[in-house]
Amino acid sequence: MSSENKDQNDLSAEGNISLPPDIPLEAQKETSTDFKQFETNDQCKPYHRIHVELQEKSKPSIKQFAIRKLKSCQCSPTKAKNMILGFFPVLQWLPKYDLKKNLLGDMMSGLIVGILLVPQSIAYSLLAGQEPIYGLYTSFFASIIYFLFGTSRHISVGIFGVLCLMIGEVVDRELHKAGYDTADISPSLGIVSNGSTLVNHTLDRICDKSCYAIKIGSTVTFMAGIYQVAMGFFQVGFISVYLSDALLSGFVTGSSFTILTSQAKYLLGLSLPRSNGVGSLISTWIHIFRNIHKTNFCDLITSFLCLLVLVPTKEFNEYFKSKLKAPVPTELIVVVAATLASHFGKLNENYNSSISGHIPTGFMPPKAPDWNLIPNVAVDAIAISIIGFAITVSLSEMFAKKHGYTVKANQEMYAIGFCNIIPSFFHCITTSAALAKTLVKESTGCQTQLSAVVTALVLLLVLLIIAPLFFSLQKCVLSVITIVNLRGAFCKFRDLPKMWRLSKMDTVTWFVTMFSSALISTEIGLLIGVCFSMFCVIIRTQKPKISLLGLVEESEIFESLSAYKNLQTKPGIKIFRFVAPLYYINKECFKSALYQKTLNPVLVKAAQKKAAKRKLREETVTFSEIQNEVSVQLSHDPLELHTIVIDCSTIQFLDTAGIHTLKEVRRDYEAIDIRVLLAQCNPSVRDSLTRGEYCKKEEENLLFFSVSEAVAFAEEFQNQKRVCVLNGLSPSGD
Repeated sequence: MSSENKDQNDLSAEGNISLPPDIPLEAQKETSTDFKQFETNDQCKPYHRIHVELQEKSKPSIKQFAIRKLKSCQCSPTKAKNMILGFFPVLQWLPKYDLKKNLLGDMMSGLIVGILLVPQSIAYSLLAGQEPIYGLYTSFFASIIYFLFGTSRHISVGIFGVLCLMIGEVVDRELHKAGYDTADISPSLGIVSNGSTLVNHTLDRICDKSCYAIKIGSTVTFMAGIYQVAMGFFQVGFISVYLSDALLSGFVTGSSFTILTSQAKYLLGLSLPRSNGVGSLISTWIHIFRNIHKTNFCDLITSFLCLLVLVPTKEFNEYFKSKLKAPVPTELIVVVAATLASHFGKLNENYNSSISGHIPTGFMPPKAPDWNLIPNVAVDAIAISIIGFAITVSLSEMFAKKHGYTVKANQEMYAIGFCNIIPSFFHCITTSAALAKTLVKESTGCQTQLSAVVTALVLLLVLLIIAPLFFSLQKCVLSVITIVNLRGAFCKFRDLPKMWRLSKMDTVTWFVTMFSSALISTEIGLLIGVCFSMFCVIIRTQKPKISLLGLVEESEIFESLSAYKNLQTKPGIKIFRFVAPLYYINKECFKSALYQKTLNPVLVKAAQKKAAKRKLREETVTFSEIQNEVSVQLSHDPLELHTIVIDCSTIQFLDTAGIHTLKEVRRDYEAIDIRVLLAQCNPSVRDSLTRGEYCKKEEENLLFFSVSEAVAFAEEFQNQKRVCVLNGLSPSGD
């Protein structure tokens, strides 16, 4: 073998190069032609193309645009009526309410949810760092307001554990900043010392710890509601799409570990400061184990007995939910029994057991949030508002789909926003829909949101008459209720094997969000989960599935050669599929994969240039002989590659880098007389190619509406080219 042949052999072997065996370089250059000339050539039969006429899009002038917008702003009685009915959906369905069909189910479901909400509202207020009465206020006002503004017929809006946890962390932080870092002080004095400084004189009165805590909570609630209404006004509900189901599930489960940890001290009757910030879960457990010897055995025994009753009955309700007309209200039964036992047994006086204390009746006068606190809590309210909105909308859509009606996501933002803004003036904390109560509401016959009014009446009865009777209720009982209601979040672990089989990426996202929410903090965990989820999307586009396609027999369908058997390939044509958008992140992956699956035009061109130079120095050896020898020894594909078809059906969009990459690929392959055809480009990709000047107007035959059309064109063109070469003509007719 000559040195020229050997060098070309080495270079070809590096890149899997198959040099054309039958046409010399000079002949290849002579037969190179534009496709537009092929179609108009009289001596070579023209190829029939699919032609689709574009819709003519008239661009209105600025004047026409302004006039149209001004007309849309005009108010008419019909338009005003539709706007009011859209803003208050209750005005649409309430006049058409079917008493015989819906009333019994709505009353039953509203009564049962109200009974369940009483102990949960009291328990979750403890989680939010508030007095029990504020939890009852929250559930009452949320039920009434969602009845007026909501579009879902089934969801139950009220106090929610995860949001209470997030509010509780903000409340504890701000209390600590304000100097409320000692044990509870008698409300009658209302004095909390930070060194020697008296803090929080407002309206000529001293605000005690409980007063300042609800100020913080209501201010956070007000800001969260403002954000949600703003999202509705500017129609930016798309923010919630960044919270995938796996991310939300992981976040709720991770937050549930934090809730469990925060309530563990009440189960043991320990008086410990609440840990905040990064790693609060670990530091809380360290404090618990350091003080385990101070356990109040009265609270511990009560907690154990309540768990012994609540856990089996919850499982009983779940197992027989299809047979039970209504779930057994075990929580209310436990609360009543525990309150009676604590009162008549004098557990607080005899065993120093921690109790709820005085719960006032009636409503406190409305009061505006503390405007001075807004700079401190505005950032915290962002995460709270997004979580509340995302959970509410996802539950609304889930039950609407199940029962065959539609909800308006934008109106849901208004509804949940007003469920926070208005109650924030009445000493309430942030609300959202809750899955457990919604399932109970739906399973007990709920038909419309009139059931929310019944729930509100139950809560009103408690607020006006029954609330003071819970004076002796132990806090450990409330903690048990909170912990038992976390069982749904912890049951998500049973779904992990199925999730892993469906999507490993979603499972990893679940674990990352869960661990970061539990071990770092809820807000940072949510942010980490969102960032990791978006990173997973980028990874999927950076390393997409890539394959060469073959023809399914007796059809015009092309599928992956690596995935299916018995597919046919066309001689000299390779069809390449890239399953991802083509943009700056994966452009190099696209190019390297294309070169690997077909051949590397850069190496082929280098081999051709080297052969041409050696030909000038060594007249005794012709390039054709070298080429034939290299082809025989090195070619993995004995057929000449003349066309590459890129299936663009899975390329959603192109950016500037993607367009430049396609131009570069086309230029490199045309340099070695291999045509690049694009097939099945969607309108967005076609527009990008046009704007990026991928091809001139007369070269639009580079783009095809189907892969089969592109393959047929390539075969016809190659056949005509061979005929013209044999006749001594070029396809252009020169």
